[in-house]
Amino acid sequence: MKFLFFVSIAFACLSAHSQPKKAAAQQPADLVNVFLGSSGDHGQMSPAASYPFSMMSIGPQTYPNLHMGYEHKAKTFLGFTHNRVEGVGCQGSGGNILITPFLGDTAKVALTKAKENAGAGYYQVSFSNHIAAKIAVYKNQGVENYSFPQGQKGFMIDLSHTLANKFVAEEHKLQANGLTGWVDSRTTCNVGTYRVYYAIRFNQQVKFTNGEEHKLVAGINNQAQQVKLNIAFSSVDVNHAEAALTTGNFEQLKAQSRQGWNEVLSRIKVTGNPAREQLFYSLLYRTVQSPYLVSEPDGSYRATDGSLQHTTDSIYNGWAIWDNYRTQLPLLSILYPDKYQSITTSVANLYEFGKKDYATQHEPSNTVRTEHAIVILLDAYRKGYKVDFNKISDSLTADVNRLDFSHPDKALESSYDTWALSQILGLMGKTELSNQYKQKALGYKEYWNKDFKDITKPDVDRIPARGLYQGTVWQYRWFVPFDIKGLTVLTGGPQAYINQLDQFFDNDYYNHANEPDIQVPLMYNASLQPYKSQALMHKYAVDTVVQYYFNDNSRGIDPFVDVIYQNKPDTYVRTMDDDAGAMSAWFVFAACGFSPACVGWPVYYLNAPLFNHVQFKWPNGKSFNIDVLNYDEHNKYIKSVILNGKKLNRNWLTHQEILQGGSLIITVSAQPDKQFGTTNQWVSDINAKE
Repeated sequence: MKFLFFVSIAFACLSAHSQPKKAAAQQPADLVNVFLGSSGDHGQMSPAASYPFSMMSIGPQTYPNLHMGYEHKAKTFLGFTHNRVEGVGCQGSGGNILITPFLGDTAKVALTKAKENAGAGYYQVSFSNHIAAKIAVYKNQGVENYSFPQGQKGFMIDLSHTLANKFVAEEHKLQANGLTGWVDSRTTCNVGTYRVYYAIRFNQQVKFTNGEEHKLVAGINNQAQQVKLNIAFSSVDVNHAEAALTTGNFEQLKAQSRQGWNEVLSRIKVTGNPAREQLFYSLLYRTVQSPYLVSEPDGSYRATDGSLQHTTDSIYNGWAIWDNYRTQLPLLSILYPDKYQSITTSVANLYEFGKKDYATQHEPSNTVRTEHAIVILLDAYRKGYKVDFNKISDSLTADVNRLDFSHPDKALESSYDTWALSQILGLMGKTELSNQYKQKALGYKEYWNKDFKDITKPDVDRIPARGLYQGTVWQYRWFVPFDIKGLTVLTGGPQAYINQLDQFFDNDYYNHANEPDIQVPLMYNASLQPYKSQALMHKYAVDTVVQYYFNDNSRGIDPFVDVIYQNKPDTYVRTMDDDAGAMSAWFVFAACGFSPACVGWPVYYLNAPLFNHVQFKWPNGKSFNIDVLNYDEHNKYIKSVILNGKKLNRNWLTHQEILQGGSLIITVSAQPDKQFGTTNQWVSDINAKE
């Protein structure tokens, strides 16, 4: 016995000494997989070096060309470009200033990937010809460190390059060790025009020669083996771009960027399955790529009419509001109240300086589209953000008066904006005018009865039946977020409403590959069966689903059968775009246990969180802690909720309840509690005022 005792002690000591030391606690930025969604037609994301809310994004350009200019499986590289709008359609957007390192004869550029790695704020790659690049971005400046073998070398610089946008014009001025200038390109989908001012500085003299039109060759000393270039962007002018230039090296900017990413990502702390934590932060990372900070430290910025303006605030641009107004922007309003006031002001500025549904001809950065901006302003105001409606009310009204009701989907979407205007006018005390626009918004019922009531017609599950945009009759018929009470009546009453939702999901008519029906999984919360919404939020976030619809206008005979959100390059449903964080933010909300009930009202529906602990923490010292009792990855139903020590007899929270901080305890179960959430319900009503 003694012998065994001493052997056991010796073995324990040996084991203790042989164990590796516990690694330092990982920061959120360390958990980000920037390659998620970067392969094939699965998300349209890129591993580019970027910084939160920065219009600079330096990433590889591969062959063949995909939406983001990058394909994870591709071996052939064409060089590196310096901006992109993450996850959008129209074959991608951005791709300005293509810089390609070369050896020998410039006519025979060949870059074959040997090895790459990347993370939040940086990107590195080595090629078979022994050229290597290390890239980092901090705010609106970046650094590119290139390693070369001996011999003839240099860079090709294509100032006319874009991903899929049309190049418009450029001007540049050469210097002994760099160049400055501006580039005009068409915005996403080639609708508007944006201008980027830039400054590029090499750490040594270069010899420029002209190549083809708008292309330069920068020759480097044949003996140089390490070449560094710094680049900076501005939306205002070249002088501001030059002022933003530093001589920082890769390691310095990488460290600064990592710090910035950690500050932004640490607003939420999740605790649970380590693999799911990595997925969570990889998707949260995608939600804070845009909008872009376009004002300078001295307060100068370019408005959407091209005029030079000054502010004591921060101004943002780079909108994809039609895509992300129900997910990404509401998420930013919770996580970053210190920034969201400026974002709100920037949206309001669109109505002061010039707003188009997509983009103007004087955008200060690349952008996508701005439909439903009025809903965002109403939503922000009700969440406590300041909006000077008196200053822009005429522009808001004019914008609503121009809305398109000519197609069934447009009629419902335009009714949402019209409702938002009626609410804003009511908040301004303009009761009579408010009622006029409410009556116009109520016209949605006529359109709904005409095109969406009858679900027996043979085209109700087809894209693009009746001219609908990227959706079916089944998917768009639910788009009355501002009046679910009225929609319930139109469907035939509470039981018919439930039956038709059941039919919708049981037949896999729902399409999580696009936004038109993205809110529908939440809609059982407005019925006497909210447990079904709890199941659906869990299902589409982490379970295997069947998806028939793709963005090439089909109900495929080869459906997607898998988990949508996965931490790998070919995640997402085929043809599914992340759309500037819209789909990533949907997951983040689902993972945290609540989602917007109706943008325009500061209300969130509850679901079972995907972690056993979630903490929101803000710079003002407040925090909101969500703890899950009886947690299990398969327990998707809510049994009870306690808010700040008191039992909550409802399945929703307000924005104020979250932002004021406190404690939320959610007890979950594998079996549905069919009574939870059926009393004290929140259901949107067009007649509600507060």
